[in-house]
Amino acid sequence: MFSPFERKIAARYLRARRGERFVSVIAIFSLVGIALGVATLIIVMSVMNGFRAELLSQILGLNGDIGVYGAGAPLTNYDDMATKIRAIPGVTAAFPIVQGEVLFSGPQGGTAGGIARGITPQGLAALPTVANHVVAGSLNNLTDGTIAIGGGLASQFNISVGQSITLILPQGKATIIGTIPSVESFRVAAIFQTGMQQYDSSFVFLPLDSAQTLFQQPSSATQIQVFVTDPDHDDAVKDAIANAFLGTQLNIQDWRQDNNSFFAAVVVEGNVMFLILTLIIVVAAFNVISSLIMMVKDKARDIAILRTMGASSGAILRIFLMCGASVGILGTLIGFGLGVVFCAYIEQIKEFVSRITGTPLFDPTVYYLESLPAKLDWHQVTEVLIMSFALSILATIYPSWRAARIDPIEALRRE
Repeated sequence: MFSPFERKIAARYLRARRGERFVSVIAIFSLVGIALGVATLIIVMSVMNGFRAELLSQILGLNGDIGVYGAGAPLTNYDDMATKIRAIPGVTAAFPIVQGEVLFSGPQGGTAGGIARGITPQGLAALPTVANHVVAGSLNNLTDGTIAIGGGLASQFNISVGQSITLILPQGKATIIGTIPSVESFRVAAIFQTGMQQYDSSFVFLPLDSAQTLFQQPSSATQIQVFVTDPDHDDAVKDAIANAFLGTQLNIQDWRQDNNSFFAAVVVEGNVMFLILTLIIVVAAFNVISSLIMMVKDKARDIAILRTMGASSGAILRIFLMCGASVGILGTLIGFGLGVVFCAYIEQIKEFVSRITGTPLFDPTVYYLESLPAKLDWHQVTEVLIMSFALSILATIYPSWRAARIDPIEALRRE
């Protein structure tokens, strides 16, 4: 497509000579702008992908993919229902829970609100977010009268394994003198650290029988949590559960319905960030246009001489296309390398900047996660590269067209 003559002239024009430094500086700024735009776009989109994936794994790892609730009443035949659901293809685990809001009180005073969840040993073992992140004690010691609490709650109340924590229920018990809140103490058998501050500071687990007594729900469960092999395609499992209990009034909800507004906000934010950061590349592309227009103006005499020596207008067009495209393609490749390397070492970079500035850059109490996740989506990266290449080439069309239309006689006459 490009002859050796055209490549040689384009390479010569890209190397600035004395008196042409200004045009070269603009081209360098254009290259840097495209590189920074591509790198920033890759980094931000990777962090958004990692943030969503981490939150999804944390939320699904604790709450399940599908929840089966009784319509207006607790589930009484939960054992038979869980057994029947586990037999459905695509279901990896199903177990009953009893859950409610409580008020925590530590041995040294202070209170905090949270969620108490009663669960079977098999169900707790099916929660890798909790089962694989026990930092003190053991879940095997979770028996009647004991409880497992998060690391954030343990730090807040300065509680260790073996000490007691008090759970206060707001509904309470009716007596002749009025409603008295239900108060019960549990000995801490294990402390877990999921890495999600919201859960570590507000969730506790206790045996199912203890929760049924605490919440005054004998022989019943709040819901059945169901885990499936593919959470993104769980509609077939939901339909199978509904068909398995035809005639029974049930409310079946998946993780999208339970967290719809949250994940919708993450998706919208990611799309908006993509559009905003794309403007960086667009601005850099306009710099390519301006630098090429200035180059065409400076090289008008050279273009006229080349035309009188036999160079066609198509050859002139291709020469300046190569000049502009070289800046765009090189900037895109540099930005791609910077973005991928930054994502690979993002946690180390964050720690380094935190040590230099002396301030935490990623507070888990604000962002819910203890580390800065980054997940490269190569399909998304490819889209960014194609978009940058396309903008870079489009930016060269008009200046190259102007160069090809220069009349050699008029150009030499003006000289």
